[in-house]
Amino acid sequence: MTASISATRLTAILSRRDELQSQLASGDLPPDRFVALSKEYAEVEPVAEAAAELERLRIEFVDLEAMLNDPELRDMAAEELQLIKVRLPEAERDMAIRLLPKDSADERSAMLEVRAGTGGDEAALFAGDLFRMYQRYADAQGWKVELISASESEVGGYKEVVASITGAGVFAKLKFESGVHRVQRVPATESGGRIHTSAATVAVLPEAEEVDVQIDEKDLKVDIYRSSGAGGQHVNTTDSAIRITHIPTGLVVIQQDQRSQHKNRAKAMQVLRTRLYEREREILHAERSGTRKSMVGSGDRSERIRTYNYPQGRVTDHRINLTLHRLPEMMMGQLDELVSSLVTADQAERLAGLDDAA
Repeated sequence: MTASISATRLTAILSRRDELQSQLASGDLPPDRFVALSKEYAEVEPVAEAAAELERLRIEFVDLEAMLNDPELRDMAAEELQLIKVRLPEAERDMAIRLLPKDSADERSAMLEVRAGTGGDEAALFAGDLFRMYQRYADAQGWKVELISASESEVGGYKEVVASITGAGVFAKLKFESGVHRVQRVPATESGGRIHTSAATVAVLPEAEEVDVQIDEKDLKVDIYRSSGAGGQHVNTTDSAIRITHIPTGLVVIQQDQRSQHKNRAKAMQVLRTRLYEREREILHAERSGTRKSMVGSGDRSERIRTYNYPQGRVTDHRINLTLHRLPEMMMGQLDELVSSLVTADQAERLAGLDDAA
């Protein structure tokens, strides 16, 4: 049962909406202030609408209960009351979800990392399949995918691939993808028709901006060397590859995909900044959550989260016990049903946490 939201809080939300409307309509705000208030209004308005609806249903519920005492209105009131009794808990839950603390990184772009795990060549092929699945999903969302680095395997696919996915709310939708993804299928290289199991690891990190993480140049060890491709062949003949070591944490980032040393350094710094930001978020999350472990949103990259079974055409997410018999469509990037199920499960878990704390 969701804890009831106080009437005082609903009034405060509606008052803030009205106050913002009034300020924005005044016409005498400085441009930066107007932008800030417009952004706040865009966030507050849907919450205020839900608050107004919840307030209306609560008042109607009280009025209808009072009408039950009137012999002439009793039947009509009882009928309408049944409808309100269904809609009111739904409105309470909707409002509670809207008021859940938001992850400050939800609206950010994200960095996607896919690495082949156990399974040799087949794992690399699967890592490539996963990366293309996310590319297609991103395209359908109107997001931009930019390859940062890729280590291709000799049979196709990737040993490791890192990309930046830019757009509104990327991290909110992809953050539950972090973990071990397992595939069960007959590899293209298998002549006997036996089903093999292999795996790939996915990590999704919110992209950091320069203001999020302060990196001191004296904390960096930068090595410059010659880029090399598969089989030791030189990608180019200049010393353009960059290896940056962040001395305080020991984090190492290597970037050699660009021909320009400056471009490689910029991309390496982007990756380093994002990984340092994620490290800070993990420390903060551990402090806040204590011993309580989230079922859906732990982001633990060693946790087996999903199985893709090709012979049965199914995808199973083990965290929420959801099985979808739509594997071909999902590998083509149709992930909306799965993503929304994970978001809903996370919301339910966090609501339960609030109830436990209440």
